[in-house]
Amino acid sequence: QLQLVESGGGLVQPGGSLRLSCAVSGFSLAFYTMGWFRQAPGKEREAVACITNGGGNTNYAESVKGRFTISRDNAADTVYLQMNSLKPEDTAVYYCAATVGVCSFESLRYDYWGQGTQVTVSS
Repeated sequence: QLQLVESGGGLVQPGGSLRLSCAVSGFSLAFYTMGWFRQAPGKEREAVACITNGGGNTNYAESVKGRFTISRDNAADTVYLQMNSLKPEDTAVYYCAATVGVCSFESLRYDYWGQGTQVTVSS
């Protein structure tokens, strides 16, 4: 059973940075396309970014393009989300997810999910 564990969330001021990590166990990360999603209170879960299993292709939501970077280290079975220039509207629980399919922003296409890590952007 594939397990995903996110870490790196916390409280940061507007304009600050955080790097989220998603550690994968139970199977090799190299087989999976990975995505980051987020869910703010009272809102639907939304896609943030995804990266193909080899890392050659990435895709970003318009709201984070130019500020967030998704990357992966298959040898370390870890996926990262570097978040810069954070805004209050980035406040949410962030989830990583895995799929054997293509890089997608549709949450239903992902088979495995982590438990989430809280990111709060506030002064």
